[in-house]
Amino acid sequence: MIRKNGLKIAREFYQFVEEEALPGSEVSSESFWLGFSKLIEEMSPKNRELLTTRNEFQEKIDQWHKQNSWSENRENYESFLKDIGYWEAKGESFKINTINVDDEITIQAGPQLVVPVNNARYAINAANARWGSLYDALYGTDAIDEQNGAVKGATYNPVRGQKVVDFARKFLDQVAPLEKGTHTLSTEYRIEQDQLVIIQGSEKTVLQEPSKFIGFNGDKASPTTILLQNNGLHVEMQFDRYHPIGKTDLAGVKDLLIESALTTIMDCEDSVTAVDAEDKVCVYQNWLGLMNGTLTATFKKGQRDVTRTLDGDRKYHTVSGAEIILRGRSLLLVRNVGHLMTSNMILDQQDQEVPEGIIDTVITSLLAKHEILNKGIHSNSEKGSVYIVKPKMHGSAEVAFANELFNRVEDLLGLDRYTVKIGVMDEERRTSLNLENCIREVKERIVFINTGFLDRTGDEIHTSMQAGPVIRKSEMKNSRWLQSYEKSNVDTGLTCGLQGRAQIGKGMWAMPDLMKDMLEQKIGHLQAGGNTAWVPSPTAATLHALHYHQLSVTSIQQSLISEIKDRSTDILTLPLAAGEWSTSDIQQELDNNAQGLLGYVVRWVEHGVGCSKVPDIHNIGLMEDRATLRISSQHMTNWLHHGVCTKNQILETLKRMAKVVDEQNSTDPLYQPMSVNFDESIAFQAACELIFEGESQPSGYTEPILHRRRQEFKARIFATK
Repeated sequence: MIRKNGLKIAREFYQFVEEEALPGSEVSSESFWLGFSKLIEEMSPKNRELLTTRNEFQEKIDQWHKQNSWSENRENYESFLKDIGYWEAKGESFKINTINVDDEITIQAGPQLVVPVNNARYAINAANARWGSLYDALYGTDAIDEQNGAVKGATYNPVRGQKVVDFARKFLDQVAPLEKGTHTLSTEYRIEQDQLVIIQGSEKTVLQEPSKFIGFNGDKASPTTILLQNNGLHVEMQFDRYHPIGKTDLAGVKDLLIESALTTIMDCEDSVTAVDAEDKVCVYQNWLGLMNGTLTATFKKGQRDVTRTLDGDRKYHTVSGAEIILRGRSLLLVRNVGHLMTSNMILDQQDQEVPEGIIDTVITSLLAKHEILNKGIHSNSEKGSVYIVKPKMHGSAEVAFANELFNRVEDLLGLDRYTVKIGVMDEERRTSLNLENCIREVKERIVFINTGFLDRTGDEIHTSMQAGPVIRKSEMKNSRWLQSYEKSNVDTGLTCGLQGRAQIGKGMWAMPDLMKDMLEQKIGHLQAGGNTAWVPSPTAATLHALHYHQLSVTSIQQSLISEIKDRSTDILTLPLAAGEWSTSDIQQELDNNAQGLLGYVVRWVEHGVGCSKVPDIHNIGLMEDRATLRISSQHMTNWLHHGVCTKNQILETLKRMAKVVDEQNSTDPLYQPMSVNFDESIAFQAACELIFEGESQPSGYTEPILHRRRQEFKARIFATK
């Protein structure tokens, strides 16, 4: 450990800050460590006080449920929550006034990716997912069916290819309809008299709205690209009559490039396994590489090495000869960890671990300053802002703490006030009830709110642990509290003036292989008023972007303003079971929870993978992260606590499902089967602990157990080397 201004700092972290983070930041080493030490000394106790308040609220709520029946005392329950300060009194109405926010957040509506920043390849792919091939997205997924000979196969199938082209032409008819005819019949596209002309045999036609054509490349008589704009998003038609696809197309179209992931959250939290200085330095190095544009990833593709880098911007010409430059990369936000966890990377003057969220805010902002100072190859924020998403905050006091922390960090780094913007994730009940107050605390810097089914449900179960057994997990999405929570989030965002100034986000589509279903269902996130929603892959971003061409979120949000109402009582409708389940229903629920839990935990603890496509009990791949684990573990804890099942029954289920998970991972040469020795499997023991100790875990979070078990596994590996 390095000693500096009363701190004990892990050598790897100290060297990274000195050799990579500070050079070029216009912050001296002396002033940084002096200011950082003072910030830690003054802010860490406040952080700990907030966590104490969380625990005190939970203890009071537990006691109330032990002494009262919620169903018979609903009004008393609501009064009780107000009396103890859990449910805050609303303040005066207000509108946010955040400034210097990029268009991807304020004006445009579109998909949002979330990706573990410690995986350089994933991070680069996500950053480059601003543009995606519609042809590839359709051809390679179940968005196009395999009927009538349209199977994928090992080589190109022209029957399937034609289905892709037909789909794309119909899409063009939606976003840029013609004055006469259809894009399906088009044989040529060219520019005449400063407008786009479409040839159909011997006929000529133009767009119904000529202004949707905004640029091109190549010759006017034979353009190589045509740029269209609809609902604030762009579509690039690409032409090449010598291309394998283009030469089979009547108009020589080889692809449609869709503006896809407008924003990407580079995640330091739920999808990342960072438990020590070595891990965190990797996280920070990748974020720095994204900010200065130097991040690369080299990997094997077949027999050759492939190196990925960040894409450049895209350039076009207007008919008058002016140049159009469109961003080639997604606007990057970074999700820091929440207030709960501490890091052994820095010890304070009392030899206590420092809150990891404080470290994250300081370091991710420091690294982003490189981009603000134009030190990088590419720009991220054209408005000179840093975007930090802050998860798992409980109530307005915790948001106020984050705001104070951001103020302190701006002062430490020499940044103007409100340079660092905040995204507030609405995923804890205390925040849902008090969301307007939360937004008020950061009204000068907020750029994002969202909803998240998994973490929010995990918190709902834990908060009401003593109230009774909860309904089955599959029933939660249609429950009264959840539907009201989703609507209330949008209501509050619109009430506080987020429209046109910030994102109102919706949750993840967790099934990356089921794109047909996503195309049918995820448009509901727009209809609910979300101007962004999470997707699991660049391909999913390209397909979800089609929804934003179909609907104007601005118009939808405007129509929803008349439906705003107070939904607090509905939010406080606890998801308690009305009756009992059959033995088979109970076992089915336990099997499903246990299999998913084990499948994720074994990768987290023993492989260091925080987010991946994990096969469920039916072998359907689901994108899993810690939020998934939180709901599964808390659900089983709740049923165990209320006698729906027994500890022995859960243990038997875990052992049986461990064998299923072992079989699902049998082709992985690095995988260590849990069922060979349950007592020696750190992953299996972690899974048991998450359930059997779930009631005592703070807010039902999984991080404390996962971090400790991952550190244990890394120590075992180190000892055997």
